[in-house]
Amino acid sequence: MSQNFNFAIKSVPFNEDYLPSENTRITTNFANLARGDRRRENLCNTLRMIDNRFNALAHWDNPKGDRYSVELDIISVTLGIAGDEFPLIEILKTTIVDQKTNERIDGIVGNNFSSYVRDYDFSIVLPEHNQNQPIFSIPANFGDLHGKLFKSFLRSETYASHFGKAPVICISASTSKTYHRTDNHHPIMGTEYRQNESSSTDQYFAKMGMQVRYFMPAGSVAPLAFYFIGDLLGDYSNLELISTISTMETFQRIYRPEIYNANAAAGAVYRPNLKHGDYSLTRIVYDREERSRLAVEQGKFTEENFIKPYRTVLDQWSAYDVA
Repeated sequence: MSQNFNFAIKSVPFNEDYLPSENTRITTNFANLARGDRRRENLCNTLRMIDNRFNALAHWDNPKGDRYSVELDIISVTLGIAGDEFPLIEILKTTIVDQKTNERIDGIVGNNFSSYVRDYDFSIVLPEHNQNQPIFSIPANFGDLHGKLFKSFLRSETYASHFGKAPVICISASTSKTYHRTDNHHPIMGTEYRQNESSSTDQYFAKMGMQVRYFMPAGSVAPLAFYFIGDLLGDYSNLELISTISTMETFQRIYRPEIYNANAAAGAVYRPNLKHGDYSLTRIVYDREERSRLAVEQGKFTEENFIKPYRTVLDQWSAYDVA
């Protein structure tokens, strides 16, 4: 990494008292929940859902289903460049609290993934590239800069001093792809699905050094996408994996109830559909339309405050940093 570049981390607890800072991406899942008249109710209900789901999956030696709770920290990463500081990404870190032994167990970092540069790529670069084009396509260098920035963060002393394992990012399955159930079954992750073809998101995460597998855990109704580095099933403990499943499935049940709070589970061949009508709503208020609109606004913010002012230095660094 160039001596003009450095990373810094700030950590804020995500709990019932959480208030988004001025620098937090307001499209971020947890920030959206923490605004409005029902802010505190939203947060309490979300955290309760996460704990309940965790205990349902970690059911051994847990007869009352209340042995564990999950604590979440919002990890905000900034990039220092040419003497300035730019907000780069936000992720979540889970910590598992064993109420029986009073032990605090490190969970997984990653989970939710928010990125200003990704907003720029998907909300500005991709639509401009496909404007007035008969066939949708992806630019050849799409995601190159973002991928190199992310991998440089993972290689940094900043990351190593805070986290002991590589991140796992868990998001919704793509509504444009078809998933096929396999015979592979994991005791925690559940049934594995395979995609008919890679999505633009898969390709984007590949440039971040991450591959993807799709699993539908027991009690879930649709597969989740897990992006990881290394061995997803071998590098993490059962409790670590459960912390990610319980956290991110809860968010998806709130944000995409048509898929993840559907009243019937995915079959052997599955195509997610946001127009699916047979689903249940949670008691948590979430503004999905606002989130989509703000993604465009924040993509423009990134273009004006990061891409354009530092284009030369970013291009030079990107050409040099080939990892």
